Amino acid sequence: MKTTLKNPYVYMLFVVPTVAMYFLFFIYPTITSFVFGFTDWDGLNPRQFIGLDNFVNAFKDAEFRSSIWNNLIILLFSCCIQVPLIIIFSLLISNVKRFQGFYKTTVFMPSILSTSIIGILWGYIYDPDVGLLNNFLNLFGIEPIYWLAEPKWAMFSILLTNAWQWMGFYIVLILAAILGIPKDIDEAAMIDGATGVQRAWYLTVPLIRPIINVVIMLSIAGALRVVDIVLVMTGGGPAGSTEVMASYMVNKAIKYGDYGYGSALSIIIFVIALILTALYQLLIARRQERIEY
Repeated sequence: MKTTLKNPYVYMLFVVPTVAMYFLFFIYPTITSFVFGFTDWDGLNPRQFIGLDNFVNAFKDAEFRSSIWNNLIILLFSCCIQVPLIIIFSLLISNVKRFQGFYKTTVFMPSILSTSIIGILWGYIYDPDVGLLNNFLNLFGIEPIYWLAEPKWAMFSILLTNAWQWMGFYIVLILAAILGIPKDIDEAAMIDGATGVQRAWYLTVPLIRPIINVVIMLSIAGALRVVDIVLVMTGGGPAGSTEVMASYMVNKAIKYGDYGYGSALSIIIFVIALILTALYQLLIARRQERIEY
């Protein structure tokens, strides 16, 4: 057994399959997408090299520019509204003495469900005739709202559904950081007369700042790759009001067969995501001091 473990080929048996799969499912598709982005290709006929035309046309495309704006709306909602709510819910659950495990399981449950299931479920909730939401509003005399059919409500509906799906995942992350803080620190602040709100704001939140930075970065990345919930619930409609960059790319490449243009859009999305996450990491996250206790 010791002789076997000393043989480097044994370790290669474990490493090579992983590297091969990484190359097959990530490196190779990335390279091919980059190459296809400079071509005019419908997936059937021979590819024609057209240089930077796809990239130039992308920024001239009003629908794509609109999808960028929709992604920014999702990003701002995730970072400015969703993240503070995640922190508040995490603080509340951390102070629960009974059934804490039940609450953690309950909030985490949506994040393990298929997006297709969530899209169908919330589609019934948003149904204008028999939907739970409109039936509730009807109790107050409010007329039925076509949540997914009216441009002014469709994006709000997508934001709410996406937040419901993923907030639990981030809550569990922050909750783990809160529960990892030594109780002596909180008890010392309590003895000094600090209220619950003061302990949360001046003690707990600064101590969990590193994990909050991670949650914000994941939220930025998630906001830029939102696609499945849009395709399931609205397909980018009505009138492009919920179209995001990724769904527009999928529709162009798969629905309309313009694989060259779709590949160019995927490269643009990748570059935008890389720039935003790098800017956040360089300008904000690295300035935060490392917390040790």
